[in-house]
Amino acid sequence: MSRRRVYNDDTKAIMERFFVALDMVLQNKLAKNLTTYCDEHKVDRRHLYAQRKDPDRGFFEVGWLVPLVNSYGVSSSWLLTGKGMMFAQ
Repeated sequence: MSRRRVYNDDTKAIMERFFVALDMVLQNKLAKNLTTYCDEHKVDRRHLYAQRKDPDRGFFEVGWLVPLVNSYGVSSSWLLTGKGMMFAQ
């Protein structure tokens, strides 16, 4: 079980954008479903669900951002700063 963490505001904003981008990838059928996404990119689905449900859980990993950028064209700048377009041009 992960300990609760006190994330700073920047980290919470990055997590929020991560989940927005993930939802967009799934909604646009760029990934078949969340189970497939997690399996293909070696993201522990239980941790992802727990982190989404309780943003102060200590499961969030920066590595979760990488597949969104490398495989689905999400802008790394947008993920980290919220500036610009969600999807890279």
